[in-house]
Amino acid sequence: MSTTTALPPFPENVPTHPLLVVDYELIKAGDEQEIEKLWKAATELGFWYLKNHGVDEKVNEMFEMGAETMALPLAEKLKYEQGDDGMSFGYKAAGANATDDKGSLDTVEFINVSQDDAFAFPAQAHRSYPSTVVARMPETIVPFINKSVTVNETLLSVFEARLGLPAGALLAKHKREEYSGSEARCIRNPPRPNDWQEEKAALGAHTDFGSLSFLHNRLGGLQVLVPGTENWQYVKPIPGHAICNLGDAMTIFSGGILRSNLHRVVPSPGEQSHFPRWSLVLFTRPGNSVTLRALVDESSIIADAVAANTREDLDFKTGATASEWFARRIKNQRIKNRTGPETWHASRGTEHKPLAA
Repeated sequence: MSTTTALPPFPENVPTHPLLVVDYELIKAGDEQEIEKLWKAATELGFWYLKNHGVDEKVNEMFEMGAETMALPLAEKLKYEQGDDGMSFGYKAAGANATDDKGSLDTVEFINVSQDDAFAFPAQAHRSYPSTVVARMPETIVPFINKSVTVNETLLSVFEARLGLPAGALLAKHKREEYSGSEARCIRNPPRPNDWQEEKAALGAHTDFGSLSFLHNRLGGLQVLVPGTENWQYVKPIPGHAICNLGDAMTIFSGGILRSNLHRVVPSPGEQSHFPRWSLVLFTRPGNSVTLRALVDESSIIADAVAANTREDLDFKTGATASEWFARRIKNQRIKNRTGPETWHASRGTEHKPLAA
């Protein structure tokens, strides 16, 4: 299958930004050196590789599900389109979102499966899905989401302790029992067009909406804008290693201690550009009713960080629930909702360069 086999290696002559490699088995075992490495990654860039996470088998099956879904006729996929009202779950066609304030169109299509729908299956929590998704739900999607959520919950427990929060405080904001924007996303980006230019992104510059993202890909294309630099840098995919990153909610909860960093997706470099780029993400987001605010009452470490913060663009009292934050960002990316550059800017999160495209 083209999602996983016969793919050329990442080109050696393309500069990349090295990420720290964190061993999940050591994190689970409470290894202090490994926890320190995770903390360094989370507070400096907000991205890291994660190995020994035990999810690869289900990752391969999820890519198969994605290929089966994308092979459906467009008319069939559009029956399950996510729509323009701020809901993320369902199918998103290429060109449905803007990638910058000029209204440039994205090139990716993807299927988002709600964590709530997976855990409720065969009942329906939010919506229906294509037949290819339903067929894969019990044996592929539910196990993938369950395993991935367990990984993210383990990492949240580490951050909870290092932030000086009471045991269970962060996990309580991500209860499996409460509906949330948490979802699995399988993404297909077409081969690189002949007229592609460096500044044209497949998926525009953004920070992630929620708390933790657990990403798997086979080809290059992910780029990060490292704080203090002006140039986008590729993140090299490494077999067996997931790429993890923090989202807006963790930056806000932690009073800016944890970083939600700007990133984007562009076509793959070199010979990889001739192939479709597939990626898979599990997004962990807070429960819908959770208010996004710095947890200053629960942690003196966070309170001190808020008091010392000098970034005027960070709002630690957003007044928004996770559901409202998520819906605003999704809705204002949709090209059908565009009225002008202000629509794109209204979709922004905690980017350290809010206008970057």
